[in-house]
Amino acid sequence: MRLPRPLLRLVAGEPVRVDGQELAVEVQALLRLQALAGQERMSADTPEKARTAMSGGLEVVRGAPLPGVQVSRRCVRARSGERDARLYRPTNLTDPSTLLVFYHGGGWVVGDLDTHDELCRFLAKHADIRVLSVDYRLAPEHPFPAAVEDAVDAYEYVLDNAEDLGSSPDSVAVGGDSAGGNLAAVVAQHALANGLKSPVLQFLLYPAVDASTRRRSRDLFGNGLLLTDEDMDWFMDMYQPDRDARTDPRLSVLLNGELEGLAPTVLVTAGFDPLRDEGEEYGRRLAEAGVPVVSRRFPDLIHGFANLFGASPRLREAMFETVGHLRAGLALHSS
Repeated sequence: MRLPRPLLRLVAGEPVRVDGQELAVEVQALLRLQALAGQERMSADTPEKARTAMSGGLEVVRGAPLPGVQVSRRCVRARSGERDARLYRPTNLTDPSTLLVFYHGGGWVVGDLDTHDELCRFLAKHADIRVLSVDYRLAPEHPFPAAVEDAVDAYEYVLDNAEDLGSSPDSVAVGGDSAGGNLAAVVAQHALANGLKSPVLQFLLYPAVDASTRRRSRDLFGNGLLLTDEDMDWFMDMYQPDRDARTDPRLSVLLNGELEGLAPTVLVTAGFDPLRDEGEEYGRRLAEAGVPVVSRRFPDLIHGFANLFGASPRLREAMFETVGHLRAGLALHSS
């Protein structure tokens, strides 16, 4: 990934241009290498194989643990029992700070605290905040709404124990990537509807927000770009096999007609992502409802880029910009 650009282009092949966008050459090369290794999709014959493949694939692009971040094990009480969590704190951050409750992605089927460890370290260090990464039950062993219940319970636990976590109930944000972004959005909607203290910010990385409709970006980018059309069907069939129930706003948050008053939102999408259009539509709906929204598309990147930032300078650059948006959103809250 760090070859001179002309050599990297030889590895990647001819430029990929779709919908007025050109795929980053580093990403294209990475996808070609993954294809050669037989890792062209996220789904597999069984959930166990998919989980192993995700963990193994991320090991290839993961660097040494980011220095300057203290990590401690925590447990979060939920109706399903105690859920594992990790608290990330920049070592130079000793005063109380904003706490970002983070839900990992993986289609509600794969992913865990380990797969998103590097990302949470990065967010904590460069946003200068505490991050609590929360584990939740995965499908198909625990289908919808198990993940929702765990996500909501974790948020309520954090509100009740914010001081012990180095924050306060007035400084709790929620965030996540992909399916985790979906859970963060669900939590924000739940808080508003049930009279809980709302998060100060929603930090949504290429979130899944509507399981009821097939949009144009899924047809454009549903093959050969890490998250495939087949993957999306596989994940959803595991998580919510009842097609008639996929309009539930605890899954399809875009369909919730009561968006007024939701927390300010930083919403990040990728140009070559089948989830692009639904994520951006959610941003528009929030803005129309009067919610402050910063919506940023990285037109040359793919779904999952936040977990791949160790693979190339371009991906790292995108993550630094993303953290800049996170910092700006939190600064507006504190001002």
